[in-house]
Amino acid sequence: MLEIRSLSKAFGSTTALDSLDLSVADGEVLALLGPSGCGKSTLLRVVAGLESPDRGTVHWDQTDITGLPTHERRFGLMFQSYALFPHRNVGENVGFGLRMAGMGPDEIRDRVSEALDWVDLPGFERRTIEGLSGGEQQRVALARTLAPSPRLVMLDEPVGALDRRLRERLVVDTGAILRSRGATAIYVTHDHEEAAAVSDRVAIMRAGSIVQRGQLHQIRSNPIDEWVADFVG
Repeated sequence: MLEIRSLSKAFGSTTALDSLDLSVADGEVLALLGPSGCGKSTLLRVVAGLESPDRGTVHWDQTDITGLPTHERRFGLMFQSYALFPHRNVGENVGFGLRMAGMGPDEIRDRVSEALDWVDLPGFERRTIEGLSGGEQQRVALARTLAPSPRLVMLDEPVGALDRRLRERLVVDTGAILRSRGATAIYVTHDHEEAAAVSDRVAIMRAGSIVQRGQLHQIRSNPIDEWVADFVG
């Protein structure tokens, strides 16, 4: 469903994306795995339409959407910081994108309730954001991302700010939620165990390019070079 062709992006003298090619199949959860500074977040921002590439194209279902405005792409992007609105309650946060899409109050209420059920937070609509734990905030952010039924879900280090034990549990839960929704998703991480737990397939990124693709156990058995072998352990 998603195809990225020869994508390049530079910020001054720094090359963030270097003739990058990548595809994500319908219903696939792809983990984009690489060290900090390799261009993972920039790639998500270009796919989302928040950045324009210098060269290359982004296609959805064989249609070139490179110049399509962000709000017309119907993609969902969840940031590491969650970007929740502290002055709005949980229900208002989850329903924000639905209001922007022009849904009526009754439909928004039903969809918000459904989305909170997906992330195992039923009845949390009136809770304040400040009163939530880190894990609960992560689930609210995921519910807000999923509520508008985006064609593509993009998660940028979604558990990176949490402690190790909570990260391990939420990674498994996030993968299960995405699969139960049949979501097509890109999950960005620098942690290879996290990538293996959440994804159907992994793409290893280095210096703005994809250097190897496949399931993590396959990559570990047959790394393309010494750098990949060291990176994936």
